[in-house]
Amino acid sequence: MIVRPRPHWLRMLFVWRGSILSDIAPQLIGTTLLAVVVTLLHGQVFSWKIPLTFVPFSLIGLTLAIFLGFRNSTSYARYWEARMLWGSLLNETRSLLRQALTLSDDPAPARALAQRLIAFVHGLRHQLRGTDGSADLQRLLPKADLDRLIQLRGKPSMLLLMMGEWLQAQRQSGALAPVLVPAMEHHLGRLTEALGGCERIASTPIPFTYAVIIHRTIYLYCLLLPFGLVDQIGPMTPVVVAFIAYTFFALEALGAEIEEPFGMAPNDLALDAMSHAIENVLREMMGEAPRPEVEPQGFILT
Repeated sequence: MIVRPRPHWLRMLFVWRGSILSDIAPQLIGTTLLAVVVTLLHGQVFSWKIPLTFVPFSLIGLTLAIFLGFRNSTSYARYWEARMLWGSLLNETRSLLRQALTLSDDPAPARALAQRLIAFVHGLRHQLRGTDGSADLQRLLPKADLDRLIQLRGKPSMLLLMMGEWLQAQRQSGALAPVLVPAMEHHLGRLTEALGGCERIASTPIPFTYAVIIHRTIYLYCLLLPFGLVDQIGPMTPVVVAFIAYTFFALEALGAEIEEPFGMAPNDLALDAMSHAIENVLREMMGEAPRPEVEPQGFILT
């Protein structure tokens, strides 16, 4: 994810990275070239004049804008919910570690809980992205914990179980009063909810039919648009077609990109920065030096 201060209005016109333009450049160039050919031929194909006016495009454009608005609103709702879930990971992990450090008679065992909390955050990131998290888990967990996780697909779920076992051990040893266990268990429950919410977003995309309808309509609209404009605006047809096609293609591409917020595209969530930031917060609470990962400029940990 690209996180940076908003540039000057003039620079904003020429921003390339993260602007979706690189993704839609081929179809945008193709549509513009078609508009140039249609303008040169005055809307004729093999000596047959295609009798189109701008009226049907006005009606179709309104319907298309409604569909695109719905698609983008739905995609952004998924994106924002995912961001809220990762914000809750920060709140719940540091609250749980704070209670382990301050409510227990012996705060030394809290280090094991902190290791599992950090491993849970990194493990969730790797699970959502389908990447290999072995390196992170090996540097964070002792061998006994690794042996329990190595063959499992749902590593974050097992880490939650292991954190519950830590609570059980503290209660049984008398280091943690039984009356305090429900308060800490509440935070484990919230972590479970965050895990389930992220898994739901990752495994339940927007119905494919919406993407097919919008994709087909946009392309047919942009390919036929030059024939409806050439008689009214003449040489300006390619310019207007390029502008309208850019708007529709970009909105479709952006909706498709943020629909899956856990990926590694420029506009997806900054999971690397967030997971390392959570790790550093927990390490500082334990009195340890933070790891020297560099967070994106402008990234706010909330």
